[in-house]
Amino acid sequence: MLAESFIDIDLITAIRVIMLGFVGGVLSGFIGIGGAFFMTPGMMNLGVPGIIAVGSNLAQRFGKAMMGAGKHRELGHVDRKLGLYMLISALVGIRLAVWLNTSLYSKESGSAGGSAASDLYISLIYVGVLVVVAIGMLKDVASKDGRGPSTKLAEMLSHLRLPPVIYFPTADIRVSFWLVAAVGLLTGFLAGAIGAGGFVGVPAMIYAFGVPTVVAAGTQLFLAVFMAAGGAFAYAWDGMVDLRLALLLLAGSLAGVYFGTYGTRILKERVMRLITGLIILLCVISRAIEIPVYLSKLDYWRLSGGTESLLSWLSHAVLYTGGVAGMVIILGAVLKSYRRRRAVQELMKK
Repeated sequence: MLAESFIDIDLITAIRVIMLGFVGGVLSGFIGIGGAFFMTPGMMNLGVPGIIAVGSNLAQRFGKAMMGAGKHRELGHVDRKLGLYMLISALVGIRLAVWLNTSLYSKESGSAGGSAASDLYISLIYVGVLVVVAIGMLKDVASKDGRGPSTKLAEMLSHLRLPPVIYFPTADIRVSFWLVAAVGLLTGFLAGAIGAGGFVGVPAMIYAFGVPTVVAAGTQLFLAVFMAAGGAFAYAWDGMVDLRLALLLLAGSLAGVYFGTYGTRILKERVMRLITGLIILLCVISRAIEIPVYLSKLDYWRLSGGTESLLSWLSHAVLYTGGVAGMVIILGAVLKSYRRRRAVQELMKK
């Protein structure tokens, strides 16, 4: 029964999965939130059941997160103390999410109704959470002062001095342990539910804690190493990890994450937030387009076969437009910087 849930992988499908991994890797290194918000929907668009897409994504996330976190650590962008404190509650959130997701997925239904219920659940979380994150980031970027992330929320929460209040040296902030634990729990839950918790963890560190953007990205990648390991093990225990997909994603993402990480040194912080917000918003639209399809499969909504195919095509188009456009901007900036450096080196030789 489990094998019926795994898709057939031919050469074309393998190449598409590798490209998903590469784009996700670029976004991961650049944004620091794993790229799963792009790769998980991308696999679902290929016909992979959502729960297996999440489990496989977490499995490949481990190696990529180690690479990205190491690069950010070299740049001094990782607050390990903050990451470890968030991990305490994040592991609890992951275990809860895996239990809920596997409960929705019914193997007895042969992945028909069970897969649709799980896919709908995953898509609703994507739309409900990411739309808030995307709009919040774009609204902040559109502010007239343009001085960086808004500190209003961080200043308000700084008055909540519920002991113990802990100092985190790399981020240079003081935050209540209970606030850190709450963010860690939510981040872990979302990582376990949809394979991507960083899109909440990173903005929370920036806007709620007052952490600099690059430090938030690096710290989230450090945290992701342990969350990915815990989540992948939990899903693998229930047979919900396709190692073929995980290895193909990893092959593409290991190359992409290097370019994305380098891009954080080149692009301005406001541009980084603009790119991040737009990509996340397009991913939200992509998942929202698929929701009527899942409702139709569950007999909550009547759609013709042609309409379902059209909605699925639109979902593909919107998702890839956002991911590829973001990747092109980041790689373009990296290439431009490389050319400038080579030009300077040539002048120095003369």
